[in-house]
Amino acid sequence: MLDSAPMSSLQAALAQAAAEIDTALDHILPPAEGPEAPLLEAMRYAVIGGGKRLRGFLVLEGARQFGVSRQAALRVAAAIEMLHAYSLVHDDLPAMDDDDLRRGKPTVHKAFDEATAIIAGDALQAMAFGTLADEETHADTAVRIELVRCLAKAAGARGMCGGQMLDMLAEAAAEPLDEVQVGRLQLLKTGRLIEFAAEAGAILGKAPSAQRHALAAFGRDIGAAFQIADDLLDATASAAETGKRTGKDAEAGKATLLGLLGLDRARMQAERLVAQARDHLDSFGERADLLRDLAAYTIERKS
Repeated sequence: MLDSAPMSSLQAALAQAAAEIDTALDHILPPAEGPEAPLLEAMRYAVIGGGKRLRGFLVLEGARQFGVSRQAALRVAAAIEMLHAYSLVHDDLPAMDDDDLRRGKPTVHKAFDEATAIIAGDALQAMAFGTLADEETHADTAVRIELVRCLAKAAGARGMCGGQMLDMLAEAAAEPLDEVQVGRLQLLKTGRLIEFAAEAGAILGKAPSAQRHALAAFGRDIGAAFQIADDLLDATASAAETGKRTGKDAEAGKATLLGLLGLDRARMQAERLVAQARDHLDSFGERADLLRDLAAYTIERKS
């Protein structure tokens, strides 16, 4: 369990980061007038306000280890949050998970319509890559290219999109997935983007490869722990607590590590992952304490 003092410090840092990221998103996605205004409104609805901003926070704290400017880090954090929001908008569609509630409010296809939700998700993805490629994000072209390359890898067929496809195929499979298969599905669907978020600050800071790999490994482990925690919340929490529909994994017959391992073993696995993640930060000293606290928070959170 987290001590109350570190938890308080982390919560304050998360709240500050969320506010700063929303300000950055408001700058990148200002309200628009004219025929395209409904699209911008849907994009802003999807990404501004709400959410834990865990991915964006990882960018900011990773960048802080190397003295990267806050403005540069915030633009990368905003880009990752836009890409994450696009994935949620599409996941919530009737053709996917068919959800009506996200972050405590109606999903985009419910607040607008399905066609607008699809286009808004597409536009958020495009805007994410455009933000990374903009020289306002970093003066070094090579850094911007590396950010774009790594995000494309994390989000594409060998990353988040591939994981979503595996998840859909698993629902129709004749045999349930085993522990290794579920682990790979979750690594792709959830873990790759979190891994990139942790690594992005090191890319911005042109960090030595050992430290870049350490942050990526940290992100990979907390990504796995985060998914187990999500499975636990889906099984044990209410929609009012999480801000989204719960119990849907069991309802859909989805294979999860929780279903394969049981409640106690799943919690133990998440705790092992958190301990392992924290070990990756040994070379960073006290400067990485908020990241260590974040690792514990991934399995202590209530939403």
